[in-house]
Amino acid sequence: QVQLVESGGGLVQAGGSLRLSCAASGRTLSIYRMAWFRQAPGKERELVAHIYWNDGNTGYADSVRGRFTTSRDNIKKTLSLQMNGLKPEDTAVYYCAATASRLSSSYSYWGQGTQVTVSS
Repeated sequence: QVQLVESGGGLVQAGGSLRLSCAASGRTLSIYRMAWFRQAPGKERELVAHIYWNDGNTGYADSVRGRFTTSRDNIKKTLSLQMNGLKPEDTAVYYCAATASRLSSSYSYWGQGTQVTVSS
């Protein structure tokens, strides 16, 4: 099992920045890929960014590419999401997720979520 705990959410004005963190514990050696998702009220959950744990390769949703950057620290077992140029439409609960599977695109482990609110 892998446990994930997010932190760093909050309220920020449009154009501002926030940095989210996700601390992983448990069987972290099994992690293959991690990701950030977000879910706004009344909307479906959206994949924001993903990162392969071993080589650090990343991918981003079109809506955040160029503004958000995800990174990981293999020693500290943490995942980060640096969010710049925030827009009101970025308001959502943000979740980090992890998977040990190399075959599936789904994620088995989830954090509790952290609220990000961007005011206009």
